[in-house]
Amino acid sequence: MTRITSFTRQGLTFDVLDQGPEDGPVVLLLHGFPQDARGWDDVAERLNAQGLRTLAMDQRGYSPGARPTELAAYRREELSGDALALADEAGVERFHLVGHDWGGVLAWDIALRAPERVTSLTVLSTPHPTALGHALKTPDQLKKSWYIGMFQIPAAPERLLAGRVGTLTRRAGIPEEAAERYERRFATADDLRGPINWYRAMLRKDGVTGKNAGNGIITMPTTFVWGNRDPALGRTAAEETGVYVHAPYEFIELDAGHWLPEREAPAVAEAIVDRISSVTSD
Repeated sequence: MTRITSFTRQGLTFDVLDQGPEDGPVVLLLHGFPQDARGWDDVAERLNAQGLRTLAMDQRGYSPGARPTELAAYRREELSGDALALADEAGVERFHLVGHDWGGVLAWDIALRAPERVTSLTVLSTPHPTALGHALKTPDQLKKSWYIGMFQIPAAPERLLAGRVGTLTRRAGIPEEAAERYERRFATADDLRGPINWYRAMLRKDGVTGKNAGNGIITMPTTFVWGNRDPALGRTAAEETGVYVHAPYEFIELDAGHWLPEREAPAVAEAIVDRISSVTSD
């Protein structure tokens, strides 16, 4: 078996980290903003030690060869399609799915869009989209989500954040090495346009959390991990998430902030392994 270092979909080329036993069960890892595939390094190392093969991709807007400029390219259908294409490239029909932040949004979407392909689901930080939609009607979550409105402004957010991502993420709790890497990755406004377009597309009716995002019920075994000091995602949606999972479900609350893959890797890896083990032992 040849390791996957990249794959191409619709003329876009995505960078991939393919690690762990080549014949191990596949775990697909989806990162958030403003992270990249290496944000999973500490988690992946622990999963690999448990005999699991991890596939982590730099997503659309992040991989240098996959940065379309048009807003329509960031619809949830396209973003989820990229992740499913990676599984296809690996020759894997069924996989374990893990997502954090925006990667968590996609993980919920893929679990609804292609449930026959997802053996187990573990989502970090980001609640079920319907639960989040309900929470956005409350003052607490609206206050936490103020930045989404700012990101709707054309061009200005990219110019404002260019060259400052490292400083901002460092202040928010990202480890130093990761903050320096993001500083380099997002040095210019053009580097940031794709990632910020995720936010601009989200409010469209065909966007990630638009009115057609669905009230879908999750049907595979699921774990949701949430940090109770998360500044962006509050308790209301976190506690409601289980309502939309009609399968074995576990809600894990950590005394932590938002950056769970980087800051809480042991607990995150344990949650993922436990969820996978619960499926394979049935």
